[in-house]
Amino acid sequence: MTEIDAKTEALVPSWLTLPDAAELLGVEVTRVRQLVREGQLIAVRRGENRALHVPAAFLGDGRIIKGLVGTITVLKDDGFTDEEMLEWLFTEDDSLPGAPVHALRENRGTEVKRRAQALAV
Repeated sequence: MTEIDAKTEALVPSWLTLPDAAELLGVEVTRVRQLVREGQLIAVRRGENRALHVPAAFLGDGRIIKGLVGTITVLKDDGFTDEEMLEWLFTEDDSLPGAPVHALRENRGTEVKRRAQALAV
């Protein structure tokens, strides 16, 4: 869980506090904190009070979007920091097309994971 820079802040269109994420997932906020600790979600400190936030795009239909956890694992294994993962996930890729997080939301996770794995080569 890191501080966020202006570049990443500009890339991610909307954020959720951990209590808001918990409400969307239908779980306690302690469970969301556990998901962050386990590396299933990326949370960063932002705003005036430096509260933890997760990108809103990571959640949909009451759950973490399909393919996100596996993609985060691959990127972590490649040595990416949380900040670098957010930048990669939210940066437009003309060959996808769109940002990897949008491809995940559209159930195109196989291609996103393949690209993440290729980064390690």
